[in-house]
Amino acid sequence: MNKNWLTLPQLSGGADLALLATRLVAGGFLIFGVWDNIVSAERMAEFEKFLTIKGFAMPGLMAPLSVYAQFLAGVAFITGFATRWTGLVCAFNFIVALVMVDAALGIRPAFPAAALVVIGLIFATIGAGRLSIDAFLSDQPG
Repeated sequence: MNKNWLTLPQLSGGADLALLATRLVAGGFLIFGVWDNIVSAERMAEFEKFLTIKGFAMPGLMAPLSVYAQFLAGVAFITGFATRWTGLVCAFNFIVALVMVDAALGIRPAFPAAALVVIGLIFATIGAGRLSIDAFLSDQPG
């Protein structure tokens, strides 16, 4: 009896497309989420005030650091450049967000941050896939 109907190994051929789709969605979400802080000094000041209220150390430094880390992570995910390093940065940033802010809000509000931790860890461990700048620059097959 053929058990492939249960494990669907034929779908593994789409892994690189699935990684690309995940990179595009996660990267787009990260860029969208911080764009207002990048283009508006007022919005960045609001974010700094929010970090102050939440008890972050050095909110004047942490606000732009977090915003630009998320923006650059979004760009890196979309292009598939330095994806493993970017995954680590993304996971760290959103672990901090979970611990300092989102965990206290409950599971639904914390889900985006938790999902970005997991997505970051996935990219840190398996990379961007063949449809990426990383694959183009790599001397390793596949």
